[in-house]
Amino acid sequence: MKSKKITLGLLVFYLVALTWIILFKIQFSIADLPHLRNINLIPFADSVIVNGTIDFSEIIQNVLAFIPYGLFVHILWEKKPILKQFLPIVCTSFLFEIVQFIFAIGGTDITDIITNSLGGFLGIVLAIGIFKISNKYWIKFINIISLIGAIFLTLFIVMILLANL
Repeated sequence: MKSKKITLGLLVFYLVALTWIILFKIQFSIADLPHLRNINLIPFADSVIVNGTIDFSEIIQNVLAFIPYGLFVHILWEKKPILKQFLPIVCTSFLFEIVQFIFAIGGTDITDIITNSLGGFLGIVLAIGIFKISNKYWIKFINIISLIGAIFLTLFIVMILLANL
């Protein structure tokens, strides 16, 4: 139970960091945010095409950004069916896109919803695989790795703040 409380705290930290990255574009001032309002409802179309070819870096970044979400959700809800674990991930991605559109702080893109959701699903699958390999210690392992990541992200934010003083 103690491990799951730590996981919940890490999930909250992760969601705050993810919100800062996706919605606030790693900015500290709302005035510095881009004012862009457009919608792309065609998957893998204009938003990911650069110089006539698909830019896989954005796709990969979106997938990687949501893998921890799937890991955390599976740890917290491992007894629930995969669909119930997957649903909050899809809803969060959809919510990010809606908020970007409403406040004109980024392009609303179906590709982002698809790739974010894929990342979350891969996180769930990864968690299931880790659980099968190491039934006893996998939650502690994920928490330790996540805590290290949270510490590095916090240090990164502090460095950015200090550099901008």
